[in-house]
Amino acid sequence: MFSPQGPIGVFDSGYGGLTVLKEMAARLPQYDYIYLGDNARAPYGTRSFETVYHYTLQCVQWLFQSGCPLVVLACNTASAKALRTIQQFDLPKIAPDNRVLGVIRPTTEVVGNFTRTGKVGVLATKGTVLSDSYPIEIAKFFPEIAVFQQACPLWVPLIENNEHERPGADYFVKEYMDSLLAQAGDIDTVLLACTHYPLLKTKIEQLLPAGTTLIAQGEIVAVSLADYLQRHPEMESRCSKTGQLRFFTTDSAEDFDSHASIFYGKALISEHIVLS
Repeated sequence: MFSPQGPIGVFDSGYGGLTVLKEMAARLPQYDYIYLGDNARAPYGTRSFETVYHYTLQCVQWLFQSGCPLVVLACNTASAKALRTIQQFDLPKIAPDNRVLGVIRPTTEVVGNFTRTGKVGVLATKGTVLSDSYPIEIAKFFPEIAVFQQACPLWVPLIENNEHERPGADYFVKEYMDSLLAQAGDIDTVLLACTHYPLLKTKIEQLLPAGTTLIAQGEIVAVSLADYLQRHPEMESRCSKTGQLRFFTTDSAEDFDSHASIFYGKALISEHIVLS
Protein backbone atom coordinates (compact mmCIF):
# COMPACT_ATOMS: atom_id res chain seq x y z
CA MET A 1 0.00 0.00 0.00
CA PHE A 2 1.33 3.45 -0.88
CA SER A 3 2.22 5.68 2.06
CA PRO A 4 2.46 9.43 1.51
CA GLN A 5 5.91 10.94 1.96
CA GLY A 6 6.67 13.65 4.46
CA PRO A 7 9.54 15.49 6.18
CA ILE A 8 11.57 14.24 9.11
CA GLY A 9 10.41 16.03 12.26
CA VAL A 10 12.95 17.39 14.72
CA PHE A 11 11.75 18.57 18.12
CA ASP A 12 13.35 20.44 20.99
CA SER A 13 12.07 22.45 23.93
CA GLY A 14 13.88 25.47 22.53
CA TYR A 15 16.86 26.19 20.33
CA GLY A 16 19.31 23.45 21.29
CA GLY A 17 17.95 20.90 18.85
CA LEU A 18 19.13 23.16 16.04
CA THR A 19 22.69 21.99 16.81
CA VAL A 20 21.49 18.46 16.03
CA LEU A 21 19.45 19.42 12.98
CA LYS A 22 22.47 21.26 11.59
CA GLU A 23 24.49 18.02 11.61
CA MET A 24 21.58 15.95 10.28
CA ALA A 25 21.02 18.30 7.35
CA ALA A 26 24.75 18.38 6.62
CA ARG A 27 25.03 14.58 6.54
CA LEU A 28 21.64 13.90 4.92
CA PRO A 29 20.88 17.04 2.89
CA GLN A 30 18.53 15.31 0.47
CA TYR A 31 15.75 14.93 3.05
CA ASP A 32 13.09 17.45 4.07
CA TYR A 33 12.99 18.53 7.71
CA ILE A 34 10.53 20.33 9.97
CA TYR A 35 11.93 21.77 13.19
CA LEU A 36 9.63 22.60 16.10
CA GLY A 37 10.89 24.52 19.11
CA ASP A 38 8.52 24.71 22.08
CA ASN A 39 10.07 28.00 23.15
CA ALA A 40 6.92 29.27 24.86
CA ARG A 41 7.26 26.54 27.50
CA ALA A 42 11.05 26.22 27.67
CA PRO A 43 13.13 25.20 29.47
CA TYR A 44 12.00 21.63 30.11
CA GLY A 45 14.96 20.71 32.33
CA THR A 46 13.36 21.65 35.65
CA ARG A 47 9.83 20.42 34.88
CA SER A 48 8.22 17.24 36.19
CA PHE A 49 8.18 13.97 34.27
CA GLU A 50 4.43 14.29 33.74
CA THR A 51 4.69 17.83 32.36
CA VAL A 52 7.58 17.01 30.01
CA TYR A 53 5.73 13.95 28.76
CA HIS A 54 2.54 15.95 28.12
CA TYR A 55 4.36 18.75 26.30
CA THR A 56 6.49 16.37 24.25
CA LEU A 57 3.55 14.22 23.19
CA GLN A 58 1.65 17.32 22.13
CA CYS A 59 4.57 18.44 19.95
CA VAL A 60 5.06 14.97 18.47
CA GLN A 61 1.38 14.83 17.54
CA TRP A 62 1.67 18.23 15.84
CA LEU A 63 4.61 16.98 13.78
CA PHE A 64 2.67 13.85 12.84
CA GLN A 65 -0.26 16.02 11.76
CA SER A 66 2.20 18.05 9.68
CA GLY A 67 3.03 14.91 7.72
CA CYS A 68 6.17 13.68 9.49
CA PRO A 69 6.42 9.87 9.52
CA LEU A 70 9.56 10.01 11.67
CA VAL A 71 10.30 12.36 14.57
CA VAL A 72 13.63 12.84 16.34
CA LEU A 73 13.49 14.22 19.87
CA ALA A 74 16.61 16.41 19.70
CA CYS A 75 16.19 17.15 23.39
CA ASN A 76 17.79 15.11 26.16
CA THR A 77 15.15 15.99 28.74
CA ALA A 78 12.32 14.89 26.43
CA SER A 79 14.27 11.78 25.46
CA ALA A 80 14.82 10.95 29.14
CA LYS A 81 11.35 11.71 30.45
CA ALA A 82 8.95 11.06 27.58
CA LEU A 83 10.40 8.94 24.77
CA ARG A 84 9.86 5.46 26.20
CA THR A 85 6.25 6.14 27.19
CA ILE A 86 5.45 7.63 23.78
CA GLN A 87 7.07 4.69 21.99
CA GLN A 88 5.41 2.00 24.08
CA PHE A 89 1.98 3.40 24.88
CA ASP A 90 1.07 6.28 22.58
CA LEU A 91 2.44 5.31 19.17
CA PRO A 92 0.43 2.06 18.91
CA LYS A 93 -2.75 4.08 19.46
CA ILE A 94 -2.16 7.33 17.59
CA ALA A 95 0.25 6.44 14.76
CA PRO A 96 1.35 2.79 14.73
CA ASP A 97 3.29 3.14 11.47
CA ASN A 98 5.23 6.23 12.59
CA ARG A 99 8.37 6.28 14.68
CA VAL A 100 9.90 8.53 17.36
CA LEU A 101 13.63 8.42 18.13
CA GLY A 102 15.72 10.15 20.78
CA VAL A 103 19.28 11.33 21.34
CA ILE A 104 20.27 9.31 24.42
CA ARG A 105 20.55 5.82 22.94
CA PRO A 106 22.72 6.79 19.94
CA THR A 107 25.12 8.53 22.32
CA THR A 108 25.29 5.75 24.90
CA GLU A 109 25.94 3.17 22.18
CA VAL A 110 29.28 4.80 21.33
CA VAL A 111 30.44 6.75 24.40
CA GLY A 112 32.51 3.80 25.64
CA ASN A 113 34.67 4.00 22.53
CA PHE A 114 36.12 7.33 23.70
CA THR A 115 37.25 6.53 27.24
CA ARG A 116 40.51 4.89 28.31
CA THR A 117 40.01 5.12 32.08
CA GLY A 118 36.42 3.91 32.07
CA LYS A 119 35.30 7.13 33.79
CA VAL A 120 32.74 9.24 31.92
CA GLY A 121 31.30 12.57 33.02
CA VAL A 122 27.83 13.69 31.96
CA LEU A 123 26.80 17.35 31.94
CA ALA A 124 23.02 17.68 31.69
CA THR A 125 19.87 19.41 32.87
CA LYS A 126 18.47 18.57 36.28
CA GLY A 127 15.68 16.56 34.68
CA THR A 128 18.04 14.39 32.66
CA VAL A 129 20.26 13.77 35.68
CA LEU A 130 17.31 12.82 37.90
CA SER A 131 16.07 10.36 35.28
CA ASP A 132 19.35 8.42 35.51
CA SER A 133 18.90 7.69 31.79
CA TYR A 134 22.60 7.95 30.98
CA PRO A 135 23.95 5.61 33.68
CA ILE A 136 21.20 3.10 32.87
CA GLU A 137 21.70 3.17 29.11
CA ILE A 138 25.50 3.25 29.22
CA ALA A 139 25.47 0.21 31.51
CA LYS A 140 23.61 -1.76 28.83
CA PHE A 141 26.42 -1.29 26.32
CA PHE A 142 29.45 -0.70 28.55
CA PRO A 143 28.76 -2.19 32.01
CA GLU A 144 32.36 -1.59 33.08
CA ILE A 145 32.11 2.19 32.73
CA ALA A 146 31.56 4.43 35.75
CA VAL A 147 29.31 7.42 35.03
CA PHE A 148 29.48 10.69 36.98
CA GLN A 149 26.65 13.18 36.44
CA GLN A 150 26.47 16.93 37.01
CA ALA A 151 23.29 18.98 36.67
CA CYS A 152 23.86 22.45 35.19
CA PRO A 153 20.52 24.22 35.71
CA LEU A 154 21.74 27.72 34.85
CA TRP A 155 23.41 26.91 31.54
CA VAL A 156 20.28 26.74 29.36
CA PRO A 157 18.90 30.09 30.62
CA LEU A 158 22.30 31.70 30.02
CA ILE A 159 22.42 30.36 26.48
CA GLU A 160 18.80 31.11 25.62
CA ASN A 161 19.30 34.70 26.79
CA ASN A 162 22.49 35.01 24.73
CA GLU A 163 24.62 35.53 27.84
CA HIS A 164 26.83 32.47 27.34
CA GLU A 165 29.75 34.31 25.74
CA ARG A 166 29.86 37.07 28.32
CA PRO A 167 32.38 37.01 31.20
CA GLY A 168 29.54 36.53 33.69
CA ALA A 169 28.93 33.04 32.33
CA ASP A 170 32.46 31.95 33.26
CA TYR A 171 31.59 31.64 36.95
CA PHE A 172 28.68 29.24 36.34
CA VAL A 173 30.61 27.17 33.81
CA LYS A 174 33.51 26.75 36.24
CA GLU A 175 31.21 26.00 39.19
CA TYR A 176 29.58 23.02 37.49
CA MET A 177 32.81 21.80 35.88
CA ASP A 178 34.61 21.85 39.25
CA SER A 179 31.73 19.86 40.78
CA LEU A 180 31.88 17.24 38.03
CA LEU A 181 35.65 16.79 38.05
CA ALA A 182 35.70 16.59 41.86
CA GLN A 183 33.65 13.40 41.68
CA ALA A 184 36.56 11.41 40.20
CA GLY A 185 40.13 12.32 39.44
CA ASP A 186 40.48 10.36 36.23
CA ILE A 187 37.40 11.29 34.20
CA ASP A 188 38.77 11.35 30.66
CA THR A 189 35.56 11.71 28.65
CA VAL A 190 32.89 14.35 29.16
CA LEU A 191 29.54 14.22 27.39
CA LEU A 192 27.48 17.32 26.68
CA ALA A 193 24.11 15.69 27.37
CA CYS A 194 22.08 18.74 26.45
CA THR A 195 21.88 20.02 22.90
CA HIS A 196 22.33 23.61 24.11
CA TYR A 197 25.72 22.95 25.66
CA PRO A 198 27.86 22.90 22.48
CA LEU A 199 27.61 26.70 22.60
CA LEU A 200 29.68 26.56 25.80
CA LYS A 201 32.21 24.15 24.31
CA THR A 202 35.12 26.63 24.21
CA LYS A 203 34.65 27.65 27.85
CA ILE A 204 34.31 24.02 28.96
CA GLU A 205 37.39 22.86 27.06
CA GLN A 206 39.49 25.46 28.86
CA LEU A 207 38.60 23.83 32.19
CA LEU A 208 39.25 20.21 31.22
CA PRO A 209 42.46 18.37 32.04
CA ALA A 210 44.77 17.76 29.09
CA GLY A 211 43.79 14.70 27.08
CA THR A 212 40.12 14.79 28.07
CA THR A 213 37.65 14.14 25.25
CA LEU A 214 34.60 16.40 25.04
CA ILE A 215 31.66 14.92 23.13
CA ALA A 216 28.78 16.84 21.53
CA GLN A 217 25.80 14.86 20.27
CA GLY A 218 24.95 16.41 16.92
CA GLU A 219 27.27 14.38 14.71
CA ILE A 220 26.60 11.17 16.66
CA VAL A 221 22.84 11.53 16.23
CA ALA A 222 23.23 12.36 12.52
CA VAL A 223 25.31 9.23 11.94
CA SER A 224 22.79 7.17 13.89
CA LEU A 225 19.90 8.56 11.82
CA ALA A 226 21.68 7.69 8.58
CA ASP A 227 22.20 4.15 9.87
CA TYR A 228 18.57 3.88 10.99
CA LEU A 229 17.24 4.92 7.57
CA GLN A 230 19.55 2.44 5.87
CA ARG A 231 18.33 -0.38 8.12
CA HIS A 232 14.65 0.58 7.77
CA PRO A 233 13.92 1.07 4.06
CA GLU A 234 10.19 1.00 4.78
CA MET A 235 10.61 4.23 6.78
CA GLU A 236 13.25 5.72 4.48
CA SER A 237 10.85 5.46 1.54
CA ARG A 238 8.29 7.52 3.48
CA CYS A 239 10.69 10.44 4.01
CA SER A 240 10.38 13.13 1.33
CA LYS A 241 13.53 14.32 -0.41
CA THR A 242 13.53 17.85 -1.81
CA GLY A 243 16.10 19.32 0.60
CA GLN A 244 13.58 21.67 2.21
CA LEU A 245 13.80 22.89 5.79
CA ARG A 246 11.01 24.62 7.68
CA PHE A 247 11.16 26.03 11.20
CA PHE A 248 8.32 26.53 13.68
CA THR A 249 8.14 27.90 17.22
CA THR A 250 5.42 28.12 19.85
CA ASP A 251 6.72 31.56 20.86
CA SER A 252 7.56 34.72 18.91
CA ALA A 253 8.92 33.91 15.44
CA GLU A 254 10.86 37.17 15.50
CA ASP A 255 12.58 36.24 18.76
CA PHE A 256 13.23 32.72 17.53
CA ASP A 257 14.87 33.96 14.34
CA SER A 258 17.11 36.40 16.21
CA HIS A 259 18.47 33.65 18.48
CA ALA A 260 18.34 30.61 16.22
CA SER A 261 21.25 31.60 14.00
CA ILE A 262 23.56 31.26 17.02
CA PHE A 263 22.68 27.56 17.20
CA TYR A 264 22.20 26.79 13.51
CA GLY A 265 25.11 28.80 12.16
CA LYS A 266 23.14 30.87 9.68
CA ALA A 267 20.02 33.00 9.47
CA LEU A 268 16.65 31.32 9.19
CA ILE A 269 12.98 32.27 9.08
CA SER A 270 10.46 30.55 11.33
CA GLU A 271 6.67 30.46 11.64
CA HIS A 272 4.64 30.77 14.84
CA ILE A 273 2.19 28.03 15.82
CA VAL A 274 -0.29 27.62 18.66
CA LEU A 275 -0.65 24.19 20.26
CA SER A 276 -4.21 23.58 21.34
